[in-house]
Amino acid sequence: MSPNGVRAEGVSATSLRPGAPILLLSNGHGEDLSGALIATELRARGYRAEALPLVGHGRAYDQAAIPLLGRTREYSTGGLGYTSLWGRLTEVVQGQVGYLLRRLALLFRIAHRYDLVVVVGDVLPVAAAWLSWRPVVTYLVAYSSHYEGRLKLPWPCGACLASGRFRRVLSRDALTASDLSEQLGRPVEFLGNPFFDAAVAPSEPLGAGQPAPAQRLGLLPGSRLPEALHNLELMLEVLAQLPEHLQQPDQLGLAAALVGRLGPEEVAPLASRLGWRLDSEAGTITRLRRGPLRLELVWGRFAAVVQHSDLVLSMTGTAAEQAVGLGKPVLQLVGSGPQFTDNFAEAQRRLLGPSVFCAEGRSGSAEQREATARLLAHLLGELQRDGALAERWHRNGLERIGAGGGTARIADAVVNALGPAAPGGPHG
Repeated sequence: MSPNGVRAEGVSATSLRPGAPILLLSNGHGEDLSGALIATELRARGYRAEALPLVGHGRAYDQAAIPLLGRTREYSTGGLGYTSLWGRLTEVVQGQVGYLLRRLALLFRIAHRYDLVVVVGDVLPVAAAWLSWRPVVTYLVAYSSHYEGRLKLPWPCGACLASGRFRRVLSRDALTASDLSEQLGRPVEFLGNPFFDAAVAPSEPLGAGQPAPAQRLGLLPGSRLPEALHNLELMLEVLAQLPEHLQQPDQLGLAAALVGRLGPEEVAPLASRLGWRLDSEAGTITRLRRGPLRLELVWGRFAAVVQHSDLVLSMTGTAAEQAVGLGKPVLQLVGSGPQFTDNFAEAQRRLLGPSVFCAEGRSGSAEQREATARLLAHLLGELQRDGALAERWHRNGLERIGAGGGTARIADAVVNALGPAAPGGPHG
């Protein structure tokens, strides 16, 4: 019985042979993170896991020492060109379509070397894995029934997932597992989300040696450049419009979770134009200052920023989901993309439910920045006045994201995947 109550009928306990080669196939930065965590767990159990990311350099795999196949490339759309006509044209001009076709050709040449393909993503790797003629386990991290109430899988995703080549189908939440089990006529299981495991590991508090503020706000500007730099600019402008009492360091502690490629040399010129200066006198703590405002810049410690925040200001995808899973309220700030646009933010609110808030106003406008600062102050005040809110958001996180330990449970499903095929025959 899976955690969502869907019985995994017809799934044998037959395991992969010891040391079997397994291929991880993913198509996005967030998907790479989950894929790398699954691959690491499989390698710890003695299996040979390798990765073929279809988008970007697959840095999550590289950081986890998972071998990458072929020569990878990064593109400015970050794999999100499908979200707009301009994005699609950009991908064509930059050669991303041709790159993707070469990656798929590589998959078809080498697929026979692997006992199993593990898909982390959406329709593209699902269809590619089906065409590889290998047994498949898929973790559908990109789809959720929370978007519409009933998931409408794009063609040919449904037919592939119902095929006997797909030995286990795993969803990202309980509602989706129940919905797809009915639609596909086969068990779909919710075992948790690996990307959430990265956020629950214990972390040291921020601002070591400094007085603890009354409340903390975490800033999540994203990981894709140059978008993350533009996002940070909008966030700095919001902070400058906070009420005077929230600009005092003893009332509101501020910390921004930044990727390594967004270092002080990139941040300082931008901050200077907005009236902030980089503080180099804080010992091991790097800060931006503007009047009484103090913003701690944190690299490589995303979990610490979220875990020790009462509220997060976010322009992210996976990171916002991790925050909601931790029971944190998320305040969106919509930018110009390519990822965090109006459409993306609206879809995220449907996915993550009542833990996510967004101020009105045109994206990137002064009106929206002012409204965001007002809403931020309101939410912090509500947190102090209503002690039941934290429990409400915690319950929502369990429903939408699940508990920790998803990586190990998914690895178990992968290892035990080669039992009898699902309805549809071995090559259905």
